[in-house]
Amino acid sequence: MNISDICTVQTISCTRDETVQGAALLMRKHHVGDLIVVDGANGEAIPAGIVTDRDIVVSIVALGLDPESLLVGDIMSDDLLTCREDDDVYQTIEHMRVRGIRRVPVVNRKGGLAGIVSADDLLEFLAEEMGDLSRISGSQQAHEKRARH
Repeated sequence: MNISDICTVQTISCTRDETVQGAALLMRKHHVGDLIVVDGANGEAIPAGIVTDRDIVVSIVALGLDPESLLVGDIMSDDLLTCREDDDVYQTIEHMRVRGIRRVPVVNRKGGLAGIVSADDLLEFLAEEMGDLSRISGSQQAHEKRARH
């Protein structure tokens, strides 16, 4: 299965020059815990980093800094792991596990932002897969009963 089958395509993004206060307001408005930081190139929003609500709390609020005077580019994580829409789900899980990353921007063939996949999205997918697997035994028994009568 491709990552595009389970990713969230409604992503909220901002640019590096957004204030931290503005980013927090975007998160609040859209009920999200992260923003993909994008740069523009050839009409595409190219993921350059990610900023989370935790980044804001730990890097700004906890230190008593002014969120209106700092920019997202100052606090974003720019060691970004991305995946392509046609990447395999299990391959993406492995990359996330190795890097210890919970959220991964999904990019299209041009490198533009196409969505985001989170550990929660993947857990939901895997739970459905496990549920399907658990129903095999019951189906097999019913099939055998019909075949033997």
